[in-house]
Amino acid sequence: MTGLVFPHTFVPWFRAVAPYIHAYRGETFVVGMPGELIAAGKLNAFVQDLAILHAMGIKIVLVHGFRPQVNEQLIAKGQSPRFSHGMRITDAVALDCAQEAAGQLRFEIEAAFSQGLPNTPMANATVRVFSGNFLTARPVGIVDGVDFQHSGLVRKVDAAAIQRAIDIGAIVLLSPFGFSPTGEAFNLSMEDVATSTAIALQADKLLFVCESAGVPENPADPDSPIDTELALADAERMLSKVAPYPAPTDAAFYLRHCAAACRAGVERSHIIPFAVDGALLQEVYTHDGIGTMVVDEKLESLREATSDDVAGIIQLIEPFERDGTLVKRSRTEIERDIEAYTVIEHDGVIFGCAALYPYVEAHTAEMAALTVSGEVQGQGDGDRLLKRIEQRAKAMGLDSIFVLTTRTMHWFIKRGFQQVDPEWLPEERKRKYNWDRRSLVLVKRFN
Repeated sequence: MTGLVFPHTFVPWFRAVAPYIHAYRGETFVVGMPGELIAAGKLNAFVQDLAILHAMGIKIVLVHGFRPQVNEQLIAKGQSPRFSHGMRITDAVALDCAQEAAGQLRFEIEAAFSQGLPNTPMANATVRVFSGNFLTARPVGIVDGVDFQHSGLVRKVDAAAIQRAIDIGAIVLLSPFGFSPTGEAFNLSMEDVATSTAIALQADKLLFVCESAGVPENPADPDSPIDTELALADAERMLSKVAPYPAPTDAAFYLRHCAAACRAGVERSHIIPFAVDGALLQEVYTHDGIGTMVVDEKLESLREATSDDVAGIIQLIEPFERDGTLVKRSRTEIERDIEAYTVIEHDGVIFGCAALYPYVEAHTAEMAALTVSGEVQGQGDGDRLLKRIEQRAKAMGLDSIFVLTTRTMHWFIKRGFQQVDPEWLPEERKRKYNWDRRSLVLVKRFN
């Protein structure tokens, strides 16, 4: 029975993953792993997933944390963990505990990367792990009367040395420790180290695999669905409304670091839940992902259209109207509906667009005129437009979106659309359906 089912599930899945394998080969990911992940017994499975990314040609820098491990050692020594301003106060005892915890965790992580049992993801894998004094630190000092003693902040990352190590195929492992030019040790936070390293390397992704499931679409309702993609501007507006020092279990704790990385040139930052098995693979190799991605839209120039964009949209879609891929739209029609359009622009040139026409009573909307310039096709811009249209439809409280197409049905089906009979269309749209064109109707339901 397995032999009959396997080709029908594995083959389409592997083909769907292939574009992401091509896209990310040779890119640099900085992955932040809190000590809570290790305490939860997730280390071996997580390391196996990292090894798979590494085998796919991704350059990896792994930064581990040790918050619960240090707390446990402090309590065992009769001390209470102390925090202020969202940071640990590291006295001499806490520094000793941090050094012990870091040594033990580094041993466990390196051991996990060395496993190679048959019939496991690590079989036949050769993963070299490099560690070293890549970080220079400075003291936090005294803040609002609180002496943080041996707690520090990253002063400098030796990006050139890390780059040399990952270029030869090693995974670089960083502990949250740094040293001053005089040799003094400072306890750092995993989040500060990961963010600073991603910025110094100008990494393609910064990923926090953490306690949080991601950022809720409605921050006032923690049970609301996770917002899978946040623009940097939206993330900063959200952060302006939360407490300045959120707890590590709060998505805002990691969102602050994601936003800082994006502001400094890291194109994508992610918050991913370690509670979900394979979350890292799902986030990297599936269209919708599983956590929250923060992106600086200035890089993408993804925005809602204005009247100034009409000429650019017409120039973009005309070739596709001529060959019959798109239905002909007049300039008047585009000007009238310009608020329905989303565009991707670069250096003043529009090279992608899509429009959203809601049918509120039917709880659905049509996505029309999805177009990407032939010069940049295959770079994921169609996916980004689709994601933005989905976000707009969800914000309207709609349950689905639909498209009418004669040539691109497979692209949509790969992204979760299903074919339905034209009779499914809302009555208003059905009256305008061109039966001679015989367009296929494809629907993507959000729930």
